[in-house]
Amino acid sequence: MNIESNSPESSPLTRRKFLVNTGVSALSLAVAQQTHVLGAEAGAKIDIGLIGCGGRGQWIADLFRKHGGYNLVAVADYFQDKADSAGDKFEVPASRRFTGLSGYKRLLEQKLDAVVIESPPYFHPEQAAAAVEAGKHVYLAKPVAVDVPGCLSVEASGQKATARKLCFLVDFQARTLPIFHDAVQQIQKGELGQIVSVEAAYQTGPVGAEVDKARRANPQSAELRLRAWPTDRVLSGDVITEQNIHALDMTCGLLDAAPVRAYGAGGKTRDFVGDCWDHFSVIFDFPNKVLATFNSVQVGFGFDDIVCRVYGTKGTADLHYFSKSVIKCKEYSNAAEPGNLYTSGAEANIATFHDSIVKRDHANPTVSPSVRSNLTTILGRTAAYQNRVVTWEDMLKKAEPFVADLAGLKT
Repeated sequence: MNIESNSPESSPLTRRKFLVNTGVSALSLAVAQQTHVLGAEAGAKIDIGLIGCGGRGQWIADLFRKHGGYNLVAVADYFQDKADSAGDKFEVPASRRFTGLSGYKRLLEQKLDAVVIESPPYFHPEQAAAAVEAGKHVYLAKPVAVDVPGCLSVEASGQKATARKLCFLVDFQARTLPIFHDAVQQIQKGELGQIVSVEAAYQTGPVGAEVDKARRANPQSAELRLRAWPTDRVLSGDVITEQNIHALDMTCGLLDAAPVRAYGAGGKTRDFVGDCWDHFSVIFDFPNKVLATFNSVQVGFGFDDIVCRVYGTKGTADLHYFSKSVIKCKEYSNAAEPGNLYTSGAEANIATFHDSIVKRDHANPTVSPSVRSNLTTILGRTAAYQNRVVTWEDMLKKAEPFVADLAGLKT
């Protein structure tokens, strides 16, 4: 039940740093900003570019097309075959298909209003920063980054986008559920009483077997490593950041807080070439003495779930990504089925992105919560790697970077 694989067409449930100098002049920036404003008139279609043309990139580009308010006018991917696949599918001219590590820079030079970033997470901060610098609205896949410096970079990009009257949306689906917002409201109103503890989990079967199999043909190949990025710790952020973030995003959102400290453990049991772990167990200590237990597995068989349960003295909120969610309190109750949240959540975010651009709403409220959730996964990951208590303050102070070896890749 992976929701981050490179072949979303195969299943309705599948899915799979700092600021850079883009060389944009003041004049070109002014022109770019004028372009996005003109493209935002009511009834006008918004011209977008797609950065990252893998399975999810093409899947979500199709949702943008089906929305009716967008034109896909340019694509960029490191690999020529992926750029051509997306270009052929969406009728993008060959002259607007860009490849290599810097292909996204050439895409940003094109006349377009917004970019959709669906590249490996390692590249998100750099590409988002360059897009904002170029005067483009940004629709960014989660996770926003793989390390603390990257998270801080995205936070800065979101703030800069607001200052420059640009829209910046991070694509989390669970936040689009009405019952999620209801649970937040009921917790804040005190309907659940004093919050005692939280239980969060992301359980699924093996993920990445096909790309791992392909990488085994030449484990030292930089390009095969890039193709198999979901199994690479630095490129993906590891499973707790790249995939499990959905459960921890719900946790932070429901509590409206970041953890103070964490203690964790985990490991790798599957025989993959990649170095990502396949199970984590973490205890997060949140403010007000609220303990949150988290566990994830990416191995095994027979049970899949993405869940966050909040236990209070007067009630419980039991929220799920794929199955029925329930709020049950002494004086209040609610229940709802999510439907196909994987698709409907993205569709809702795509519609919100369009509305925000058209209405010139540049508040960009998804950025800070997304950074908070991303940092929470990094805190849990660090505690698990080191098998000790790690504090939020210490994590931010050390700001340990993930640095990918990109030698052998074409620019």
